Order: sequence, then C-alpha cells, then structure tokens
Amino acid sequence: MIDIKTPDEIKIMREGGKILASVLSELLKNIKPGISELDIDRLAEKLIIENGAEPGFKKVKGYLHSICVSTNDVVVHGVPTHYKFKAGDVAGIDCGVFYKGFHTDAAETLRVSTINNQQLTVNKKDEIDKFLETGKRALSEGIKKAKVGNRIGHISKAIQDIVEGDGYSIVRSLVGHGVGRTLHEEPEVSGFLEVDIKETPALKTGTTIAIEVIYNIGKGNVKYLNEDGWTISTADKSISGLFEKTIAITSAGPSILTA
Repeated sequence: MIDIKTPDEIKIMREGGKILASVLSELLKNIKPGISELDIDRLAEKLIIENGAEPGFKKVKGYLHSICVSTNDVVVHGVPTHYKFKAGDVAGIDCGVFYKGFHTDAAETLRVSTINNQQLTVNKKDEIDKFLETGKRALSEGIKKAKVGNRIGHISKAIQDIVEGDGYSIVRSLVGHGVGRTLHEEPEVSGFLEVDIKETPALKTGTTIAIEVIYNIGKGNVKYLNEDGWTISTADKSISGLFEKTIAITSAGPSILTA
C-alpha cells in the first residue's frame, strides 16, 4: 500500500530534505584527490547530527555507514572504504537523513577534479562529461512527470527515453522507491517501462517518492563486487552513474523535498 502523507508530514520531510541537500552539497565540495571514501562518510555523519537529524542509512539493518559511495564501476550500495579519490574518478554519493520520524534520500555523481567539482571540463566535453549530463537531464525530466494525473510509468519512460536515447544502459535490477516513514516504501519507481503505463501506479497528492536514475556507460548488468553483501558494481567494469531526489506529489505539481 502506498503511504499518503499529510501536508504537515510533507512539511517535516521538506525540513529533513533541506538538511540532506545541504549535507550532500558539502560532501560533494569535499571530494577531491587524496580524500578517502571513509573521510566523506565521517563528514556526512558529523554534519547530519550537527543539523539535528540522524543518518537514515544507519537505520537499515546491518548497514554501518551514513552514505553509500559509488566510485567508477560501483553502481549502488557501495560501502565506504579507505580508497582515496583520484583526479578523473567518477564518484557518486548517496545519502539519507532521518528527521522527526521521516526519511529523505538523495544522490549525485560528479567527476573528481584537482581544480573544482564541476562536471564540465575546461575545454571540450568528453564522454564522461556527456554521460553525467545525461543522468542529470534524465532525472530532471522524470521529476517533471511526477504530477497528479500521471502514473509511475510516465516517470519511468521519461528516464528511459533519455538514457537509452543517448546510448547508455538503464540498470533494470535496481529501482527508485517510495520514501517516508521507512527508507524504502511502495511504490517502486523504475527507470524503464516494461508494461503499459496504465498498469503502473497512479500518482496522487501526498505521495512521496525517491526518483533515481541508475545507469551505466556500458551494459546494464550488475554483480556484487565483493563479499561485503552490499556493494554492487557493473558486470563489465564500465562507469556507472546515480542521480536521485526525493519528491512530493502535490496539487501544484512535483515538489523537490531535497532541493
């Protein structure tokens, strides 16, 4: 069953989402060559707690960290390690905040640079730049479809059309999700469409979802990277990207809670 939130509950989620957005922005600024994944994880926990919230991911049974890190061929659920970022790495940070009884969830991927954390190169854009721009655009277009009168399938199709239209692969075994009282709620929000849109859940006022664009430069197949039980990587070792925001469906249109 899809949990419909009241306006007051969405207000709380917006407060938590604002904290998450601020924390995620600070984390991205601190990703630079020589900084380890665990350094970013520790910073995330510190900032979340200082803002009066709790690390949402630590509420997932068995998970011990405040973030998931997707470096290069890691797709999702990457357990932070002692690995130190290098210039040119593609690094994704997925983070969750638990605030006053509600979760919010967001992620972004960038290219590690010795100059700054912008995704555009100084001169000509290369394949990695174009790849990351595709993910951002797909998320933006998916969010636009998150409105009353549409269905989950409208979001899925928008993401799929852009990602596959640019020649990349959707990871079909991993999807976005409802979010709120728990980190993962109904409905599933996939980045691809396999059935008629009319068969997918309707979007109603008060629905809160985490829309995720999970995609690879290479093929969409994935595997567990090691024995930690969490880290999932691309099967062909190609670069992966992840972009995610928590959205509320309102009568006025989609509202980004992690803005």
